[in-house]
Amino acid sequence: MLIFPLIKDTSRKIIHIDMDAFFAAIEQRDNKALQGKPVIIAKDPRLTGGRGVVSTASYEAREFGVTSAMSAKEAYERCPQGVFISGNYEKYQSVGGQLREIFHRYTDLVEPMSIDEAYLDVTDNKLGIKSALKIAKLIQYDIWKELHLTASAGISYNKFLAKIASDMQKPRGLTLILPEEAEQILAALPVEKFYGVGKKSVERLHEMGVYTGKDLQDLAEMTLIDKFGRFGFDLYRRARGISNAPVKPHRLRKSIGKERTYSKLLYREEDIKKELTALADRVAKNLEKHERKGRTIVLKIRYADFFTQTKRRSLSEAVQDKETIEQVAYAIYEELEEKVSGVRLLGITVTNFYD
Repeated sequence: MLIFPLIKDTSRKIIHIDMDAFFAAIEQRDNKALQGKPVIIAKDPRLTGGRGVVSTASYEAREFGVTSAMSAKEAYERCPQGVFISGNYEKYQSVGGQLREIFHRYTDLVEPMSIDEAYLDVTDNKLGIKSALKIAKLIQYDIWKELHLTASAGISYNKFLAKIASDMQKPRGLTLILPEEAEQILAALPVEKFYGVGKKSVERLHEMGVYTGKDLQDLAEMTLIDKFGRFGFDLYRRARGISNAPVKPHRLRKSIGKERTYSKLLYREEDIKKELTALADRVAKNLEKHERKGRTIVLKIRYADFFTQTKRRSLSEAVQDKETIEQVAYAIYEELEEKVSGVRLLGITVTNFYD
């Protein structure tokens, strides 16, 4: 029985642009000796005692199983011939700015999700082009001609489907999902590929015997609402290609974080890491609660003399799980300059959300 009416708006034309291995691709572009080689954006674990986390990896490195958020140590074990580069985030931000300039030639309805990813509503665009597919091709061409980088594009009538489409053919992909195709495509999709469905939600769905979009489509609306609350309401609609969230050009940068001040100063590394683990766990639970994933993890540390350091690490994929947050926080902490004075405050924040 249908509890709430289904309203499917198919009038919009939404493009999702996702750059291909962005950080690694910039390094390969700027250094011809790196082209065709497995490039890994992380500090070389042979120089750091195995410390560090992978921000992103070229497609050559991905063939060896190297992924973002993986420890640099594991990346080296999987791909010892990989070229490790610490990364130049100022340069990446600069290229990201050039990317946004290209987007705004076509529409002002641009919602950046991260430095290398954005939604564009081109229903009413600046060039008066009726075909969203043609606009996506033009944007890909502009990116290649001007930045010498490649991007994958997904086109559909809502953000949810456009995001799924952009991930279907990478790298250099161009995928269109039409309204009449949406439910069939979603039916064949594993539930873990439904963007916004976190690790814990996937586990709960598997416990219910739900593994694909078709399994979701077969469930009653009230069953999902009883099990997941408001998220169940959304899941029922997403499985049918319904998601009417607008592209928000002035999207506020939000964050979820936890910090704690200690009356007894922390001196030992094992005590500090124990507290980081506890903070990572709390942040991960809040991210799942609010159905958020973020690409940037920020560590804040304040010492006995009130000297405060804040350092961030951006990943190529949005994360939500405790293990990754903990691992990245550890890596950032290990890179900080050692201080003799004890630690009086620790904080972990996840930002740069993918909605």
